[in-house]
Amino acid sequence: MRLSSFLAMFRPALPLVLGLSLGCSLSLLMVSWTQGDSDDSCGDELGNGVLFLGHNKGEPQGEQRGGLGNEDFQPRVVPYHKDPNKAHKKVLRTRYIHTELGIRERLLVAVLTSRATLNTLAVAVNRTVAHHFHRTFFFTGLRSSKAPHGMTVVAHGDDRPVWLMYETVRHLHQHYGSDYDWFFLAQDDTYIQAERLAELAGHLSTGQDLYMGRAEEFIGGEERARYCHGGYGYLLSRSLLARLQPYLDTCRNDILSVRPDEWLGRCIIDYLGLSCVEVHQEMTYHYFELGKNADPEREDSSQFKHAFTVHPVSDPSLMYRLHKRFSQIELDWTYLQIQQLQVQINNLSELTPEGKSGATWPIGVNPPFKPKTRFEVINWEYFTEEHIYSCADSSPKCELRGADRADVSAVLETAVERLNERYQPQLRFRKRRLLNGYRRFDPTRGMEYMLDLVLEAFTQKGHSQVIGKRVSLLRPLSAIEIIPMPYVTEATRVQVILPVTAREQDHVGNFLDMYVMNTLDTHDNVLLTFLFVYDPFDAQRVSQTDIFAGVKAMIGEVEKRYGDVKIPWISVKTEVPSQVKLMDIISKKHPVDTLFFLASVWTEVNADFLNRCRMNAISSWQVFFPVHFQEFSPAIVYRDQQPSAASSPFAGEALRDGHFDRHVFEEACFYNADYMATRTKMAADILDNDELLESMDVYEIFVRYSGLHVFRAVEPALVQKYVRRVCNPRLSEDIYHRCVLSNLEGLASRSHLAMALFEQEQANST
Repeated sequence: MRLSSFLAMFRPALPLVLGLSLGCSLSLLMVSWTQGDSDDSCGDELGNGVLFLGHNKGEPQGEQRGGLGNEDFQPRVVPYHKDPNKAHKKVLRTRYIHTELGIRERLLVAVLTSRATLNTLAVAVNRTVAHHFHRTFFFTGLRSSKAPHGMTVVAHGDDRPVWLMYETVRHLHQHYGSDYDWFFLAQDDTYIQAERLAELAGHLSTGQDLYMGRAEEFIGGEERARYCHGGYGYLLSRSLLARLQPYLDTCRNDILSVRPDEWLGRCIIDYLGLSCVEVHQEMTYHYFELGKNADPEREDSSQFKHAFTVHPVSDPSLMYRLHKRFSQIELDWTYLQIQQLQVQINNLSELTPEGKSGATWPIGVNPPFKPKTRFEVINWEYFTEEHIYSCADSSPKCELRGADRADVSAVLETAVERLNERYQPQLRFRKRRLLNGYRRFDPTRGMEYMLDLVLEAFTQKGHSQVIGKRVSLLRPLSAIEIIPMPYVTEATRVQVILPVTAREQDHVGNFLDMYVMNTLDTHDNVLLTFLFVYDPFDAQRVSQTDIFAGVKAMIGEVEKRYGDVKIPWISVKTEVPSQVKLMDIISKKHPVDTLFFLASVWTEVNADFLNRCRMNAISSWQVFFPVHFQEFSPAIVYRDQQPSAASSPFAGEALRDGHFDRHVFEEACFYNADYMATRTKMAADILDNDELLESMDVYEIFVRYSGLHVFRAVEPALVQKYVRRVCNPRLSEDIYHRCVLSNLEGLASRSHLAMALFEQEQANST
């Protein structure tokens, strides 16, 4: 992966750590670098999360972790008895292993809303918490004509509050009762601290009846039973929901109440004998009642800081202000945890064989990579504020632009900012210029920088002096996030589409040989369709002389050799063989669920790539454009010697004597439904510009119109022999320019070209 691509992906999310050449260090994580006395004990006050954060220097004290000794489940062996009198049935295996093992998702969130607040408060709830939970549903009696985008709204058709609660509970049990361990119900005027709620559900034991929230007394009631107030939300366990389901209809007919939370609480108490609790397994359900005209920025009580939910929230702007305030609280607690961990690591380093020197900078980050051989040494890149001296095209110097320029600007700004934070008020620094800059990417820790800065230092009395300072910085790698992807299988049939023009038909024989060997002989689930592209002159003479007669004869030989194989072809006439025009013809002749592999005559089809085509092309989610490996011209690379068998990429060695051709977008894997949807979105622009189809290829229309993930990656299993492509000047200027660049860069490497020029000059001189 190119360095600029790495920076473009990771630069906004990764904090920087800065160190000075004089041995002191500074962190952008706002960590206090007062390490404490060496005699201080490490202590165990650091908790394992916000719920269990220990008390430190006046910070709010959370709940301590409770013991889990009261688990209510024991392992049990289920014996298998086969009845000899019954016919054996094939065991139906589930698609996912967690389904077969009975592993459920942890938490489902249900928000009760109304037609009046669906587009205001409900939208605010969705934007602040929905991305933290696996599923979030919004239940309403009646919905407006235009539902908010990106929200799952379930309308029951009746605005009565108790009826809405009854239908919601019944819907949750009927559709999701076996998929989730916990169900959280709240109103849309409730702010939910999502991370704490998820952590609470993660620490509660499953398989027990639990009704947890803010306990309230019934109006006019003298009994000790309590119900959970709906404004502060409440947790229902899956087992409680299952036990309650048979009594829902009876509760709806027999229990009279105007408040839905009271109705549900009375139903649970009367038929299950359970009351609302605020403490369970030493875990406390924290909540906070927000006063009128309250300002979240000024709320500083321990009850507020530890709250899972806040109620009532009168308008969406207050919801967002609460979210900002709680995000800042979480960030402060995270910085406190980092500070405590760094102190502990620093203290424990004295007990290691290396002593204090064993604590690498920055504390808590992996030590630098140590190469074992000279081939593993990581190179430093030299840069200034305008240029970088390590370019992608191997040029000695190129302009600093794009992600690289933004990265350097951010590093310089951060360095000066942290220096000022460290030395103020005694000194204040201002950057004059960057003298030297060095950076390297260490895969074990992140991006490292060394900067030689020319600074102007100002004292408190106004005196100034220009000084030079070397600083070291680190942009550490953050935690890797696993992105959930839809299910795909390697059993999907691939429809290979091969467009052939008159100039390319000489290469069809090699393509067919590889196709027969790698798919037909192995009985792979692949079909092939030829698309013969005639120009107008050849199309008029097809009855007398068919320029593709030889190719059609080869296809007939393959069909004769494999009796059950049919290789259809389609003939089209066009002066400009645009990719989009050709795919429009193919798309109409195949079902919408067809997986296309758009190939070229130089492609060598093999099973490894076809499987990656099946896995990387995901319907309604992702399209795949592989970057094939292009071999260099053997006339230049080998010259007077013949290439050895070991030089072939299929010999089990690393790919060599070639390069990944990033200028070619001819090969692609995508589903027909995705292509048809993209072309539909493109229809309006075609009406204004008829030449748009000729100026774009399939890759460009997916990028511009589809909204899908366009996955572009190198593909070692897709190898092409060297060929000099014929670039069609009638296509767009961009497509023609990419074709010319592909021919030029695919000729040979710089070293091969230099050697060829040297030999030519030697021959001319003699």
